[in-house]
Amino acid sequence: MRTTSLDLRERILASYDNDEGTRDEIAGRFRVSVHLVKKLLRQRRRTGDVAPRHRFSGRKPTIEAAHRGQFRGLLARKNDLTLKELRLATGLECSLQAINVVLGKMGLTYKKRRSTPASKTGPTSPARADAGGSNRRAGTRPS
Repeated sequence: MRTTSLDLRERILASYDNDEGTRDEIAGRFRVSVHLVKKLLRQRRRTGDVAPRHRFSGRKPTIEAAHRGQFRGLLARKNDLTLKELRLATGLECSLQAINVVLGKMGLTYKKRRSTPASKTGPTSPARADAGGSNRRAGTRPS
């Protein structure tokens, strides 16, 4: 969806200010929704400006920079906290997935690293046969 141009916004409000019709009639004349006319009037009344406010649009983040600092501090003290425990400790009301995404962006993962090298024992199962080859073992008797 495209942003309504500043020129059109100003023409809509000028038309309303000159009593050229009701909100419904003005919306119909300029081919915009009645909601846009109401939104422009409210925005002008509150801020005195009718320019698009892109930086204020969209959903606001629940987990802010202060919460990220809390996560780091909590995990520094006890590194095996679960996502539920982190949510309770910080008092956030968000999904566990939201916390998981933020921790991932911070480079903090729940996956544990090995503290010792992996065992060098051999495989416990016999190797698979080659594709298309015989699965029978070679016998000791001549055929």
